[in-house]
Amino acid sequence: MSMIQDIIRLPNGLLGVAAEHYQGLSHIHKFGAVPSMSNNNSGTIWDVNDTNYPWSAFASASTVTLDRASASDADKVVTVQGLDANYHVISENITLATPTGNASTQSFIRVYRAFMHDDSAANVGNISIKVSTTVVAQITANKSQTLMSVFTIPAGHTGYLIKGTATCQDGADATGDMFVRYFGQNAFRVGHSFEFCGDGGQYLYEFGVPLRIPEKSDIDVRASVRSNNARVTAAFDLLLETN
Repeated sequence: MSMIQDIIRLPNGLLGVAAEHYQGLSHIHKFGAVPSMSNNNSGTIWDVNDTNYPWSAFASASTVTLDRASASDADKVVTVQGLDANYHVISENITLATPTGNASTQSFIRVYRAFMHDDSAANVGNISIKVSTTVVAQITANKSQTLMSVFTIPAGHTGYLIKGTATCQDGADATGDMFVRYFGQNAFRVGHSFEFCGDGGQYLYEFGVPLRIPEKSDIDVRASVRSNNARVTAAFDLLLETN
């Protein structure tokens, strides 16, 4: 932990992490946006309105399937990133050959990001990534990448949360909660709570002492909105240290 603190305090310490100058240290930036959270409703800050992220869909590792809403996205390639049955990082490129049911060959216990492959153009319609019939990620039309403020610490790593931020559209306000489900526990519990509003600008918190999150633990940033149909965003930065 002392090495993490020393690196953060160095003028160019975090730049060195990004440049991979430190063995066993890496960085992940997670960011999400919910298009339109309804008044007095709550949910995860991701591409689906008014919905908590469906963690229960990952009772066991399984293949995922991709559906495309637009014929214009036929044969485009999507990269899906997540964790395998042992919570190790995996990635797979999946071609949208048919409107529904384009399946992965690998099994995922978590999906935390998907994006249009380098060789593919932006998606014209929504692309849904599913476990069975449950949507676990969505690439919204013309975004080319998921916007989901969820993450799971990979096996063999410890996460150190160093910064979090959130915004909502002008005239709206909300309560935010970063929930953490520590591995081996059943319940998500609040690890950080905050208030933010559009008129007040960006909410930003830098952890004086990074919040330590052990391997295989789940992070889920949620919002409860007090004004109607508010677009809400959230992002957080983690340092990942190899155990």
